[in-house]
Amino acid sequence: MAKGSKDSKTDVKKTAARPRPPKKGETLAEWLKTAAISLAIVITFRGVVAQAYQIPSGSMERTLLIGDFLYINKMLYGSEIDLGFGGHRFFYYRFPAIRHPQPGDVIVFRYPPNPRQDFIKRCVAVAGQTIEIKDKVLYVDGMKRVEPFTHHDDPRVFPRDLSARDNFGPYVVPAGNIFMMGDNRDNSLDSRFWGPLPLSNVKGKAIFLYWSWDGEHFRPRFDRLFHGIA
Repeated sequence: MAKGSKDSKTDVKKTAARPRPPKKGETLAEWLKTAAISLAIVITFRGVVAQAYQIPSGSMERTLLIGDFLYINKMLYGSEIDLGFGGHRFFYYRFPAIRHPQPGDVIVFRYPPNPRQDFIKRCVAVAGQTIEIKDKVLYVDGMKRVEPFTHHDDPRVFPRDLSARDNFGPYVVPAGNIFMMGDNRDNSLDSRFWGPLPLSNVKGKAIFLYWSWDGEHFRPRFDRLFHGIA
């Protein structure tokens, strides 16, 4: 009996099922499936929830500096599904907005003269409001705006017949549009020069900085990390 029991155990060990190693084709298929799912998640997050941007110019100084990296909230104004290739749009859909842009919001948008280029500016007026600039001072609906975030580095004041930079309007923002200006008022290409921004060009509201790089001194700006944008 003891001998028979030993033989039985041996037989079980010999006949136990062993896992079959995956074939090369199956491994590749699983890898492609995982990569496709990951890519779909990234594209969905980037297109619907939030997106990262880098600040390339000084038009929003000192609120945003060259080398700042930020995230925008795309759901607030209505996320977009925008599919295209080579400058041709194949499908577009915008989800309902949680709220519309308001004065004071810092917004990333498609630059109207070239929609393939993204700009970032501050909304200073919405549809129906009257905007006027007198010697660099902004008035909305006849009321002077208090704007502690603005920056002027040029002491010159240009008359309106020379430039719209320092004297502009009065101008009523048309329906379906908002008026955008950079915080660095003397060095910003904004609605004073190319007109109001259609709401359909809005991409999202800037929410916080996640990284900042000082290219002049070749070092990070740690004091700016995770700062909210207002």
